[in-house]
Amino acid sequence: MFQTLSYRLSLLYKDFYAYAGVRLHASGLHKGWIFFMLYVGKHPGCAPAEMTKALHMDWGYSQRCVTKLAEAGFLTKEKTGRIYRLELTEKGRQVFEESQRLFQDWDREKLAGFTASERDTLQALLHRIPLDEEI
Repeated sequence: MFQTLSYRLSLLYKDFYAYAGVRLHASGLHKGWIFFMLYVGKHPGCAPAEMTKALHMDWGYSQRCVTKLAEAGFLTKEKTGRIYRLELTEKGRQVFEESQRLFQDWDREKLAGFTASERDTLQALLHRIPLDEEI
């Protein structure tokens, strides 16, 4: 098979989303909504446009997800002046906390065979890869 970083990351991405889907199923949160929840949880009161830009999402998709998240009771969308502000509900805060644990648990599971030094080296190397923005 391909021996590129992008290929390996794609496999890890698929594995993580399968893991997330199982973990989040009981809460009713669709695994595709996890980054929206993380963004709003870390940036309370953010505007949908700000979140869409930061997450590099399509505007229409982002707005549909925000609407579904609000309808499902995970967040509120309050109009302040000319823009909307997003906040997590109590249900949303619980799922936000679970989502953060999910990332930590997946890392712990996948890196269980690594020494502490190897985990630190891997993290340091991955952080050297330039990204447009982090959540």
